[in-house]
Amino acid sequence: MTLEVRRAGSRYVTVEDGRETRHSFSFGPHYDPANLGFGLLVSHNDDLLAPGAGYPDHPHQEIEVVTWVLSGGLAHHDSTGGSGVLLPGQVQVMSAGTGVVHSEYAEAGAGPTRFVQTWVRPSAWGEAPAYASADVSPGSGWTAVVGGDGLPVRAPGATLWVSDAAAGDELVLPVVPHAHLFVATGAARLGDVDLAEGDAARMSDRGGDLTVTAPGQLMLWTFGA
Repeated sequence: MTLEVRRAGSRYVTVEDGRETRHSFSFGPHYDPANLGFGLLVSHNDDLLAPGAGYPDHPHQEIEVVTWVLSGGLAHHDSTGGSGVLLPGQVQVMSAGTGVVHSEYAEAGAGPTRFVQTWVRPSAWGEAPAYASADVSPGSGWTAVVGGDGLPVRAPGATLWVSDAAAGDELVLPVVPHAHLFVATGAARLGDVDLAEGDAARMSDRGGDLTVTAPGQLMLWTFGA
């Protein structure tokens, strides 16, 4: 049973062209062979875009791209025909499969846009690309937004849970082979460890009781349950 806390300020940072991205794992020029991923996660990026800024067409292959918007609006277009503006309370899964090209921009009229995008390894390669999005209304407990009762993802046993928690709420973290907890907003206490906005906890075969100390949104990836 292990617990590793990664503080918000320890993340790698990329700043360019109206974009600020904080990377939880080795990414692009921020190569770290000791931090290539966790469980099935190979990327966990916390992006802040100025209105109209973003990422022009670029390719992905053999990866599950999961996007959750925290504020603003993210306009998405891809070569499968998937398109639309993703708002807070909506989740998106793009299965890159054999290859997909997409673009992402902060909707000009939506103000600064913050979103968390995670990449998850699929269980098999060679599938056709696919796109799906859904409206979600997380409660104070854990709501499955991807995997489980949420949008399907091509990674069996992988589930993304979100909680809109109030101060004083108590949540239970399940004992699973791997769990990645991210404090998107607010603050919480895991055992005797205080977690602030942007902090993450990586757990292997270890659950625990989580007490919310400041209202906000928590994101939990579990693998192998």
